[in-house]
Amino acid sequence: MRKFMLAAIQLDSQSDKQKNLAAAAGFIEEAAAKGAKLVAMPETMNYIGPEYRQNGEPVPGPTTDFFAKLAVKWGIWIHCGSIPEIYDQEKPYNTTVLLNPQGEIVAKYQKLHMFDVEISDGPSYKESDDNSPGQEIVLAKTELGILGLSICYDIRFGEMYRIMALNGAQILFTPACFTMNTGKDHWETILRARAIENSCYVVSPGQIGIKPKLQAYGKSLIVDPWGNVIAKASDRPGYVMAEIDLDMIDFVRAQVPSLQNRRTDVYSISSDKVKIY
Repeated sequence: MRKFMLAAIQLDSQSDKQKNLAAAAGFIEEAAAKGAKLVAMPETMNYIGPEYRQNGEPVPGPTTDFFAKLAVKWGIWIHCGSIPEIYDQEKPYNTTVLLNPQGEIVAKYQKLHMFDVEISDGPSYKESDDNSPGQEIVLAKTELGILGLSICYDIRFGEMYRIMALNGAQILFTPACFTMNTGKDHWETILRARAIENSCYVVSPGQIGIKPKLQAYGKSLIVDPWGNVIAKASDRPGYVMAEIDLDMIDFVRAQVPSLQNRRTDVYSISSDKVKIY
């Protein structure tokens, strides 16, 4: 499928997991009714609150089973944003799951980069206090294209996205719960840069609203391979939609062949930790 409609959902997730899931389900239904073939959600979409670790789940588990039924019901792909995943470690992974229209888990990515900052006489925040870092860069080959998976803080590490592009990525997903302070200056600029430098679509569903530790920025975006913002959410829960045209990726890469013009005789970028589903 070379052209299809994609929806990015913006949520104000809080500590009531069932309410969060119901809100997401309502937006999925609306987007599917309008023709969306793939619906994507933001980071930590099923729970944001003081008992983060206690609300971790296995994958598959209750939240992924909930969305699997919706994928089957509406015959769509669902990118489940991210949820805290309990595996065999003390702290949960921050995990993205991709479901196909048959409700099957076809890819899973665990957030690589932990936002750990300590500023002298300033704020201190350690994401690693609550999450275990993943160990792989993840892509998924699907009938809708090759999808590159990432989460929030990952967007600041351009080499990760270049590696995904060199492994064939066409659509980059960056679900987030971005802070208001950094979001107002960095969010759109970084996402447009990731799209431009890799000639990829970038799909960025975000959280909005007041959270226990921050105010979320929202402004969920879909960016085309030329760097144009083709969909942008208003300051409330909801969703935005845009057409994805894989032929545009080929056109842009022919016009600006920066992936081909790299000086691999002078420098290189690669990883032996790439998993392609």
